[in-house]
Amino acid sequence: MPKLKDRTPKVGGRSAAFQLRIHPELHEQLRTLTENDNVTLACWLKDLARRELRRRGIEPRG
Repeated sequence: MPKLKDRTPKVGGRSAAFQLRIHPELHEQLRTLTENDNVTLACWLKDLARRELRRRGIEPRG
C-alpha cells in the first residue's frame, strides 16, 4: 500500500525545498514511526509544524 502524502493544494507552483540535518539515530526513529503510520516523513513533519502553529494560536497558511 502506498504511503499517504500531503495533498494540501499548492498555490503558485512548487513549494520551496527545505533541507534538514538530523542525527542518524533520530532519523531512524522518525522513519520507523512514519513507516508504521504509513505516511511520508515529509508529510509527518508538515503535520507536526501545522499542529504546533495552531497550538500557539497561529493559523497555518498552506
